[in-house]
Amino acid sequence: MVKIKYLLIGVLIVIIGILAAVIFFPNEEKRVKKQFNLLSEWVSKSPEENTFTLLQRMKNIGTLFDEHCELKVPDQSLSGSYTREEISTYEGSARSHFSQLDLKFYDLHIVFPEMEVAKVTLTSRLTGKSTAGEQVDETRELECVLRKIENKWLFSQIEVVEVLKK
Repeated sequence: MVKIKYLLIGVLIVIIGILAAVIFFPNEEKRVKKQFNLLSEWVSKSPEENTFTLLQRMKNIGTLFDEHCELKVPDQSLSGSYTREEISTYEGSARSHFSQLDLKFYDLHIVFPEMEVAKVTLTSRLTGKSTAGEQVDETRELECVLRKIENKWLFSQIEVVEVLKK
């Protein structure tokens, strides 16, 4: 009877240990998804947002990107390689044209083609209202490449995929 008691306690400790490892040490896929959640949170804007919040979010956005991030967009004027500081500045400037903004990511498909590299295919939806009162509702297919640098997943390439229209 005593042996069974110790065996059950041992099994219980192992189960608790496994649960703690899963909760406190998320797998790489969850870490990549977290970067998209942070990007969504920091790009989004509410009508009550103040200047301090705007500046903090601009600073935070830059921390999600590699030193140089390549942007590929069908509109060639936007395509190019940008530093994280340029991305923060452009993001702040773009957000100033909106009174309300919401960015959501759907259908994330994450693959790890090589060590320290994640390729993510997803759908993004940007909705909001411009300061002029116009409604915005844009949906795009994206392919993103994130690189693990100093134990952090950072965006290093974002490509807007053109979807054929019927």
